[in-house]
Amino acid sequence: MNMILDKAHLTPPDPYPSRKSSEVCILKRCDPVVYSEYDADCPLTQEQVESYDKNGFLMLPELFTQEEVALLTEEMERMRRNPMIAKRKETITEPESQSVRSIFSVHQLSPLFSKLATDQRLMNIIRFILGDDLYIHQSRLNYKPGFRGKEFNWHSDFETWHVEDGMPRMRALSASITLTENFEYNGPLMLVPGSHQYYIACVDGTPEDNYKTSLKRQEYGVPDEIALSTLVNEGGIATATGKPGSVILFDCNTMHGSNSNISPFPRSNAFFVYNAWSNRLETPFSDHQPRPEYIASRQATAPLKAGSLTDPS
Repeated sequence: MNMILDKAHLTPPDPYPSRKSSEVCILKRCDPVVYSEYDADCPLTQEQVESYDKNGFLMLPELFTQEEVALLTEEMERMRRNPMIAKRKETITEPESQSVRSIFSVHQLSPLFSKLATDQRLMNIIRFILGDDLYIHQSRLNYKPGFRGKEFNWHSDFETWHVEDGMPRMRALSASITLTENFEYNGPLMLVPGSHQYYIACVDGTPEDNYKTSLKRQEYGVPDEIALSTLVNEGGIATATGKPGSVILFDCNTMHGSNSNISPFPRSNAFFVYNAWSNRLETPFSDHQPRPEYIASRQATAPLKAGSLTDPS
């Protein structure tokens, strides 16, 4: 018997639908968190692996030396003061001022930050967690100046990367390298332990070119107060503080945000998103056009090769 199948029946269902309903929904994660089996050659301790798997994040105190941090900080300030960089599309300013908030695609704008992104101290750990070759999905410098650095609302990165960028599955993570000390009181990263095990399907209504405003203040693809309270009541809130040169690794689906900085002390971080090579972007899981390359990379031609920040070449 001849049978004609509608192509829609051949397409597997989206395991993480979002922005398709008028109500927020909490779904259970259906992907692993750690994709490799622990053994004696693992670049992390078994306790660290178990902590990351359970909580969805891991702190690595002072992974980089103070001499290395000094070089990175000098480069960060040079880029912030550079009027040519300030005019680039990759540069995001604060909502109510022209102060630089973020510089995207920093690993392509700066050879030094390119070396940082591929430093073997990071790469070995992340390749273990994701169990695959890697590429940079997104990179940026985050500046949060004293007295006026603005907050960023609670969100899961994966929800946006899935809906607006087309990231298929939860096989990515972020590495935030502290370039200034992150205190409790200067707007550090806050994370909800265990939240990575739940996917918040958000309400419909994303405007076209949402990225033009969401990079300053995210209003779409965020959980409502009930969903967020559910996650926090179960997992609590952890604050990622640490000395310069420390690294915060967190799963792509970990709920996180940050308060404004009304202290005199700036908080600045280098931020790299690593995606598994097998998890490269597809068509966005929405009706919108993909976001620009400097926000969500689609043009990587080969996996990253590990190197060294201090390599003179």
